[in-house]
Amino acid sequence: MTASPASPSWFVRSDVDGFLGLALDNLIQILLIVGLCRSVLGYPDELLFGTILPATGLSVLFGNLFYAWQAMRLARAEGRDDRTALPYGINTVSLFAYVFLVMLPVKLSALGNGMSEEQAISMSWHAGMVACLGSGLIEAIGAWFVEWLRRWLPRAALLSTLAGIALGYISLGFLLRTYAQPVVGLTVLALILTTYYGKLRLPIPGGLLAIVVGILLAAMTGLLDTDVSVWSRQLDLVGWHPPMFQLDELWQARQQLLPWLGVIIPMGLFNVLGSLQNIDSAEAAGDRYPVRSSLLCNGVGTVVAAVFGSCFPTTIYIGHPAWKAMGARIGYSWLDGIVVAVCCFLGLFGLIGQLIPIEAGMAIVLYIGLVMAAQSFQATPRSHAPAVALGLMPGLAGWGSQLIKSGLRSGGAGQEGQPFGPELLLNLQQTDVWAGGAFALEQGQIITAMLLSAMLVYVIEQRFLAASLMSFVACICSWFGVIHAWRFTQADTVLELGWGVGSQWALGYLLMSLVFLFAWCLSRQSTLQRERQQIK
Repeated sequence: MTASPASPSWFVRSDVDGFLGLALDNLIQILLIVGLCRSVLGYPDELLFGTILPATGLSVLFGNLFYAWQAMRLARAEGRDDRTALPYGINTVSLFAYVFLVMLPVKLSALGNGMSEEQAISMSWHAGMVACLGSGLIEAIGAWFVEWLRRWLPRAALLSTLAGIALGYISLGFLLRTYAQPVVGLTVLALILTTYYGKLRLPIPGGLLAIVVGILLAAMTGLLDTDVSVWSRQLDLVGWHPPMFQLDELWQARQQLLPWLGVIIPMGLFNVLGSLQNIDSAEAAGDRYPVRSSLLCNGVGTVVAAVFGSCFPTTIYIGHPAWKAMGARIGYSWLDGIVVAVCCFLGLFGLIGQLIPIEAGMAIVLYIGLVMAAQSFQATPRSHAPAVALGLMPGLAGWGSQLIKSGLRSGGAGQEGQPFGPELLLNLQQTDVWAGGAFALEQGQIITAMLLSAMLVYVIEQRFLAASLMSFVACICSWFGVIHAWRFTQADTVLELGWGVGSQWALGYLLMSLVFLFAWCLSRQSTLQRERQQIK
């Protein structure tokens, strides 16, 4: 007798643990959205809870339902009951990249040009939606070209660029906040390190324990705001907030696309290749999902977010083998999508954010940054480590330039009577702070990191002609201002596009290209001489 095939179920008991873990991941991302949109961007609650979060919840629901259906379809086709759906949620790196590299610069530039706060916020939101839409389209189109992209982009160039953003905008930022609130921050960090890196087994997920302990410590140290009026305002946000089409807003924002392609295109490529790696990871764990449809859904989910007003792409998460090992199957995916969406539609994250201060969960985000930085070294050949290190630097420089400008603004610079100008560079240079170089690396930092890292990979492999080509691409990008070229506004530095605006950097890269071309000629000549000697 032959055994009858197993019957897969839409929900099993062990899906609870997987749901808690995945929901916690998405909870942290949404709390970050709430915190950054309120404190960094100054968005009103009407925009945040009435438009952005409902669109975000819809995109999370869409993807999780698809990947749950996909897992069930695979399980039924194979007659198995142990298939685990691909984990899915908000993209952490894109979240920070779009806030700090697109939305904040647009707002500051608008304010510097004399626009009102309301106008600046509108422009910033529009830019974020366009960036999200562009990323989703690249992800969807990339589903047909992903293998070619994987061959063309060195892994060191891809991962080091992500790691630079992770270290600067994610890890270092939250590490500073950890030491500003050490009682809560360090305790929660210890729990995360012990459970995530130390693999300590506890009755409840380590991340959930860290948040509970963080809430208790925040309440004991006065970080948890107990003001009744504040809680009342958060309670007023609770209500039905259905996602609404924002096609008119997107159309108005179409002119915002071109200036930010230097961020949108690389982030779209990262999401495509990063999601592919996570699909490969799932296959290694025993669940082989079709690549094209998986990536296409990932891109469509991001497009859905943008069309309904969100600025934040979604992605296939890393960690499928971990969810599978803890027993999660199909139910954890669709349950996460429904719970996150309902909380977004009902405006509950205002209350949740009031209950869970960012200090209670920031160690989890710090951990994510560490994982990304470590992976950039672990997942690349050891000989490429210098290229990874080089690729980290533009992201760190971009983060540092934001600190410089924030410090200048807090000191009174950037106001109508004291606008940013060349004299600031001279004053900083006298203290050995080369702000001009930081501002140059900030503009187009993602493309710069990819090009520099790829350039060094090719040099290490003695593929000097390829390195010369990378340098020439950097030369062209610099000449048109896609990277490096910048100008002052009243209170910021912004990208400057145009013919010849980055000529000084273009000349530098052109000379680099010639050096690598010369090295290729010498290397080729040496190879030909060895071949002649072997023939003789």
